[in-house]
Amino acid sequence: MIGAPLEALLDGARAALSGLPQEALGREKTSRWRAPRIVRAGSAWHVGALLISDDAVFATAEVLRAAAPVRRGYAAESARARAERRAEASRGGFADGETVHVGWTPIDVAAVSAGGSSGPLVLVDGVPSVRWSAAGALMLLSAYLDDRIALLRALP
Repeated sequence: MIGAPLEALLDGARAALSGLPQEALGREKTSRWRAPRIVRAGSAWHVGALLISDDAVFATAEVLRAAAPVRRGYAAESARARAERRAEASRGGFADGETVHVGWTPIDVAAVSAGGSSGPLVLVDGVPSVRWSAAGALMLLSAYLDDRIALLRALP
């Protein structure tokens, strides 16, 4: 599907992903009366640097697993911060162990299709491409989706 329009690639990916489980999208929520929490904001398939939902595409950011807060000693402040983030997801209603994506950003598919870029997606010489990591080179989106979806289908 090299040279296929971006929308067609994404629709093909959705068709190939159907039947596979989606992961939760979460949004941070704060108030004066309750502790900070992460609440459910939808679901999407996690396809590497992309989160593909039924009707939108997002760039990934933080990924965590919800866990009830527990009192324990930490060797590093970063471990304490990660545990607090997991507890925020638990307070927001996610089941223990459930994967939650937080801080994701919407990708403007129309802007990319028009020759621009949005998040990790960009049109290069008319071909949709993806930057699969912050320091990574561009890769053809068609090959990237084929590779990532094959990996997801191979999971037990």
